[in-house]
Amino acid sequence: MTSTIHTTDKELKNKHHFNFLWITLAFIVLIVITLLPNDGAVLPIAGQRALAILAFAVILWVTEAVSYPVSSALIISLIGLLIGLAPSTADPSKLFGTSSALNMALGGFSSSSVALVAAALFLAVAMQITKLHKRLALWILSMVGTKTKAIVFGAILVSIVLAFFVPSATARAGAVFPILIGIVAAFGLSNESRLAALLVITATQAVSIWNVGIKTAAAQNLVALGFINSEFNVDVAWGEWFMYAAPFSIIMSVALFFIMIKLIKPETNNITGGKEVIKEQLRELGPLKRKEITLIITSIVLLILWATEKRLHPFDTTTVTIVAIAFLLLPKVGVFTWKEASSKIDWGTIIVFAVGISLGTVLLNTDGAMWLSNAVFGSLGLESMPIIATIALVSIFNIIIHLGFASATSLASALIPVFIALAVSIPNVDQIGFVLIQQFVISFGFLLPISAPQNMLAYGTGAFTTKDFLKSGIPLTIIGYILIIIFSMTYWKWIGLL
Repeated sequence: MTSTIHTTDKELKNKHHFNFLWITLAFIVLIVITLLPNDGAVLPIAGQRALAILAFAVILWVTEAVSYPVSSALIISLIGLLIGLAPSTADPSKLFGTSSALNMALGGFSSSSVALVAAALFLAVAMQITKLHKRLALWILSMVGTKTKAIVFGAILVSIVLAFFVPSATARAGAVFPILIGIVAAFGLSNESRLAALLVITATQAVSIWNVGIKTAAAQNLVALGFINSEFNVDVAWGEWFMYAAPFSIIMSVALFFIMIKLIKPETNNITGGKEVIKEQLRELGPLKRKEITLIITSIVLLILWATEKRLHPFDTTTVTIVAIAFLLLPKVGVFTWKEASSKIDWGTIIVFAVGISLGTVLLNTDGAMWLSNAVFGSLGLESMPIIATIALVSIFNIIIHLGFASATSLASALIPVFIALAVSIPNVDQIGFVLIQQFVISFGFLLPISAPQNMLAYGTGAFTTKDFLKSGIPLTIIGYILIIIFSMTYWKWIGLL
């Protein structure tokens, strides 16, 4: 026991040591980029400093040397100081001023996308408090049968259905994994069994696939939409996103099913005790309660309003979601109290989301994003290439960069401003369509356990190794990449996205 404690303490000490080194490196990179010679003719001084802050942020995000909320506080401070003391892009003879720079740093908090993320977190908490997401998962799995292939199909189906109602990938994964592990245990197998690996990896990859298919399924989608609204003054309706992305996710789900049943051979093809475990868990939940019924009705009404936005009514996704949360918080008729909800909300997610939008907006407003886009993609001659070739090349870049990020939200904050700047520089292309397609690729967290929070949650069950996950992720990523190109050549052109 003593040895274990000493080992743990040593590991913790090493982690703190490396974190300090990463923080030091981040500040060194920040200072070096800030002090590089620049006459401001091509890249404004403010743009140079915005890029320095971006490099600083990326190092902290990739290494997770500090928590995301702490990195957000540092980013706000640096924008206020470095941009505030930089010459204004409108009039280089004057400084931005720390007050104006701070307004830019806090500008992301006024984005409707941030309000939607906050409301989505409340909705996810409502599901967790009432355990409705668990009941939904159990209902679906109870209907698919006891054959292993049927349960694999059920795991995918659960992930699809929950994506409509639970706007948090981590919450969806957290609802499904314990049920699947329980099914495995019912057959007398351990978490390290091939059956456990098959079911947990399937559910995890399905969650990521449907982060693409549904606008409200993942926070990174709302990051992109926040930038699109800020730059182009365009709102993409829930139904429009679904029309663009759901067919892609449906095909990917089919591919996932066949990949998984070929890739991992379970110890049994028929889980005889699985159905009894599910029924027992349903019995433990008891009959539908008043709060669950209220949440079901609210969720269905929300889904209808989301799907018919701009078609049957003038209400946007954010407004109707906030109204729904206000109703769910009402005494007597609601499903939770403010105290219950606020204690379970990850407020850091909202902060880093807002600051990510602020940083991206600063990059766009100071021409830092345009300069970076030219530096990364300018030599490739993308402006003279067919749009399909451009999408193919940029998507490869996008997939490779994702390997270094543990959060698609922070990845979107870093890359979407660059993709917007690139889209603006390419002639005869639907700029919004181009950016949306790259946002779809940002959700490709298929390769490594560290590529997404839901992957790490799955990895924590002990059901699979990194090698197992990579074996499923490589074919999924290749198929997803090919589908992006095929859809860009056909479907997305037919429906006017490109």
